[in-house]
Amino acid sequence: MKFRTLIYLLSALFLISCEPEIEAFKPDAGEADFSVYVALGNSLTAGYANGELYKSGQMVSYANIMAKQMIHAGAGEFRQPLMKDELGFGNKVILGEVSDCLGNDILAPVPAGGTPDPANFTSIFSEEGPFHNIGVPGAQISHLLLPGYSLYNQYFGRFASNASTRVLDDALDLDPTFFSLWIGSNDVLGYAISGGESGVITPSEEFKQLYRLILNELTSKSDKGVLANIPEIISIPFFNTIPAHGLLLTRQGQVDSLNLLHVGNPYITFRLGYNGFVVADAASEYDAMRQLEEDELVLLTVPQDKIKCEGWGSEFPIPANFYLSQQQIIEVATAIEAYNMAINELAGEFNLALVDINSLLKESITGINYDGLNFNTQYVMGGVFSLDGIHLSPRGNAIVANHFIKAINSKYGSTIPKVSPTQFPGIIFP
Repeated sequence: MKFRTLIYLLSALFLISCEPEIEAFKPDAGEADFSVYVALGNSLTAGYANGELYKSGQMVSYANIMAKQMIHAGAGEFRQPLMKDELGFGNKVILGEVSDCLGNDILAPVPAGGTPDPANFTSIFSEEGPFHNIGVPGAQISHLLLPGYSLYNQYFGRFASNASTRVLDDALDLDPTFFSLWIGSNDVLGYAISGGESGVITPSEEFKQLYRLILNELTSKSDKGVLANIPEIISIPFFNTIPAHGLLLTRQGQVDSLNLLHVGNPYITFRLGYNGFVVADAASEYDAMRQLEEDELVLLTVPQDKIKCEGWGSEFPIPANFYLSQQQIIEVATAIEAYNMAINELAGEFNLALVDINSLLKESITGINYDGLNFNTQYVMGGVFSLDGIHLSPRGNAIVANHFIKAINSKYGSTIPKVSPTQFPGIIFP
């Protein structure tokens, strides 16, 4: 009996020793050092959304989401220059119920209302700085290198270390061990959102030279970082929500129905019509009228009541600053392609991680799935973009943060955990 008992014990010990060991997931920095992470960029980095920079939007910026995940891999404090309220400088829009010029009740972006906290307009560096999120709404690539840029940009003015500093200086002063850089969209966006009527596209060679200068200075502090490229405008709702063929006309040429905010539906939807909008051709010195081609782009800012009730696009031409012609689209696309080639080349030259945001948003046009929810770039209902049609929603920021994390983990062998976009808020309906 003693012998048999011994056999049982030895057998049990053998079985236990043969069980596979399951190691718990342990986030790790890999070859990188996240102890001082600095994010450089423009409004997309800052957390700008719904036409304004405000506190809750900043809290769900992709940079802040990523910084919180980096804590698991040794990251330190990540300060943001937070607004004092939900209004920022007062330009925020929300989704509201309004009556259009025909008396129909519709959903549309409306001013949030209220009075911004005066403290939003004052310098906060001495009390709250320095800051790790150095995303400046409106910044082009040259602005990161411009001394005294705070005098020209009120957003930077409120958190710049001093009046003469460069945006890049405030990043370098933190002695970053890791950085992210997402810059360049504003170098073409100002031209695009004005219908080509204002703004200048930064020449591609100049863009590349400036980008190299920035990386030379950043990598003098840390040789570990991540760059992001620029999405094509066709991926952004601001340019692809209202189709060029947006009118349905009767045989007499009168407006029968409009391809605009859908009446009686709680969602904002559009339906493809048969006839292109009539527009004023900016290429003609006589402002010749013509019909928009199907592949041309109507901007989200076109006043829709003027189309519904004042004959814009049918009796009268839509002004040139509310659409992009085929030639203008080519100019914008050519610049973005050149910028992205430069970013890709410089990522290789400086041995940095690269996030392909352009491909991500192209993929999002048809839809991507996270935790059972489908996300796409459709205006309002797609879940990726905010109400201004240009900047990301909280869920869009979470998706972008995950792609940054994926690129960082792949390049540096780190194991930063991702987030679930479904845990972030979507567009708030009234």
